[in-house]
Amino acid sequence: MAVIGGDLVEATYNHPTLGSGTVYYKAGEDGTIDTGGFTGADDAQQIDGAGRTIRQLNRKRWSVEGVVAWDMNSIDELKAVNDMAGDPQEADWTITHLNGTVWGGKGAPVGDVQGATNAATFTLKISGGGVLKKIV
Repeated sequence: MAVIGGDLVEATYNHPTLGSGTVYYKAGEDGTIDTGGFTGADDAQQIDGAGRTIRQLNRKRWSVEGVVAWDMNSIDELKAVNDMAGDPQEADWTITHLNGTVWGGKGAPVGDVQGATNAATFTLKISGGGVLKKIV
């Protein structure tokens, strides 16, 4: 069986006070997925005098980042994302890849969100605590 890469398709959200919606990723753009959890520090000096490794494990949040379409005339995804970024409550998110894989987690948009008016896109980074879980 082949390994199938390709486009992120969509991210859907359900926010407790701001409602629900979908943002669509731009085709042909690379996205990144970090499922979060624990990461081990990469430091060659993490060893003691007896030669034993010192394993430093730290929690990190999950994240998904990619370029999404921005319909500034009617849907205004940029406003919806900025509203969620400024709200203290997190949304439930599902992210779908074209190969049928779906991930889910509770989180919020992070970072500076700026719309590109000529391309009608913006970069969206969603992040949350715990682990981004594969649903399908």
